[in-house]
Amino acid sequence: MADNERSLYAGVDLGGTKIETVVLKGGKVAGSDRVQTPRTGAEDVIEAIAQSVRSALESAKASAQDLAAVGVGSPGVIGQDGSVGSAKNVPGFEGAPVAVASELTKKLGANEIKVDNDVRVAVRGEWKRGAGRPYTDMLGVFVGTGVGGGLVLDNKLLLGRGAAGEIGHTLVREGGRVCSCGMEGHLESYAGRGRMEARARHLHERGEKTELFELMRKRGRDRITSGVIHAAIERDDKMAKKFIDEAVWALGIALANAQNLLDLEAIIVGGGLGDRLGQPFVSRIEEAVRDRLFVPDKAPRFLTTELGDLSGAVGAAVLAGG
Repeated sequence: MADNERSLYAGVDLGGTKIETVVLKGGKVAGSDRVQTPRTGAEDVIEAIAQSVRSALESAKASAQDLAAVGVGSPGVIGQDGSVGSAKNVPGFEGAPVAVASELTKKLGANEIKVDNDVRVAVRGEWKRGAGRPYTDMLGVFVGTGVGGGLVLDNKLLLGRGAAGEIGHTLVREGGRVCSCGMEGHLESYAGRGRMEARARHLHERGEKTELFELMRKRGRDRITSGVIHAAIERDDKMAKKFIDEAVWALGIALANAQNLLDLEAIIVGGGLGDRLGQPFVSRIEEAVRDRLFVPDKAPRFLTTELGDLSGAVGAAVLAGG
């Protein structure tokens, strides 16, 4: 098949818990696949990505010969060569760069592999295909294992020098809890699911009661997922409810500061935890932000994602050209 006849674009959302893949045809999702992220190292993660793309193509009744390009959204530091390093939540990607683009090219034979920050591609997905389509100035905040963000200003996705939109590492409390990055008092220290789990383990070891770990085991998980937190809240678990209260407080501070600085039209809240808790969570954040706005009568619209779990994968496919 000639290159110009290849009509499908795959997008991969690589996370610490799962790998989500879609195939776009004519800008629409034609196939998808979802697998758990292997805990056994970088080589297995790369193979799982490749297999997930193949499975998504199969669900689209297509093959690798129809694939024009692949986009990958990943946490960590993204190199110009499509490598990924310092992704603390992805097994095998924690340290030195992993050659994601070149390894996937070998396995899939696609014309082009593009790799970018996971939250930035998710924001791209919502901006181009989801809730952000009507807006030229918006912020996407994705609350999951960590907290990431992406900025669209003057109808352009802001890249900066590579770290634009990292709202998860803005300060909400001087000398506060330790963040995943090692610094203290960041938004992610209070709103990131990974830091919630670390806090839960510490408190549980000290004798505080919670159903989080029982629910985790019942669901066959080795980590506290967004679904586990949601289930615990529905069972009126005091620890889980307190964690969400703290997340709302921290998001209220960080997003109010962003709005006071940038005068945005809209703020979209997504990610594993954001999507799972949905509109009630977003409404609480909106209320926490409004109390801190310099110009409260020009508050941004607060929105849930339109694409849900597929924001990142669809954005990665858009990155690839889909």
